[in-house]
Amino acid sequence: MATIISSAPRGALVAPTEVDSARRDATLDVLIRATTLPQVFRFAARLVVKNGHHQGDYLPDPFDRRLTSLHIDRPLSIVAAIRAVANGNPHVTSALSEAAVKVLAHRLRVDGEEPFNEEPFTLECHVAEWGDWEDRTVESVVAVLEAAADASEVSA
Repeated sequence: MATIISSAPRGALVAPTEVDSARRDATLDVLIRATTLPQVFRFAARLVVKNGHHQGDYLPDPFDRRLTSLHIDRPLSIVAAIRAVANGNPHVTSALSEAAVKVLAHRLRVDGEEPFNEEPFTLECHVAEWGDWEDRTVESVVAVLEAAADASEVSA
């Protein structure tokens, strides 16, 4: 059975039958947990289309001082979207999310440069810096994620 993220308490995962049907119908294709690199990139692209691309932190108001919506329902950075679809939480890393960030980091250039080392945090910062460039659009983020998905399928 697929697991999706619902309006349950933060961090909780429930079966699709336990989710409000209207909400499930609107978000099921986006919030099914990815299990492969191409899925991570494609599902993250859908999530960015649905919620928007956030620049700066992982998402607006990460400590819930002003917003009460679920983190998964807010605009997300590229790294947060990848984490969310890989493991259900935009703040938590997993082997799959780190692998996706690594692939993406090596596809992106920031000031013409590749990442300067292979440490997961450095790779994450490289991807985040690319996403934080002024005038970065949802369309450009989605294009990069879709291209990474296509390349991952070819190399698999």
